[in-house]
Amino acid sequence: MSALGNLLGFLLTVFLIVLVARLVLDWAVNLARRLPPWSFRARGITHRLTEPVIAPVRRVIRPVRAGGVAIDLAFTIVFFVVLILQSVAFSL
Repeated sequence: MSALGNLLGFLLTVFLIVLVARLVLDWAVNLARRLPPWSFRARGITHRLTEPVIAPVRRVIRPVRAGGVAIDLAFTIVFFVVLILQSVAFSL
């Protein structure tokens, strides 16, 4: 394994953790009645870190509407692409 592959794999792992945190915080904000103020700040941080990657994908693949719910396929696609890139990076 190369040092560059390990570094890239580590950065992609950190990005995956931020993506999962964004997912959890988005669900918590949408479903909970009362949340502590730090959760809104944390949600803003996760959005600022992940939106530059998700937004271009979202412009190409729009969210799918199912009744009153929109399913963001861009998030799912970015998540799986990062997983694939992570496994490739760690195998270098």
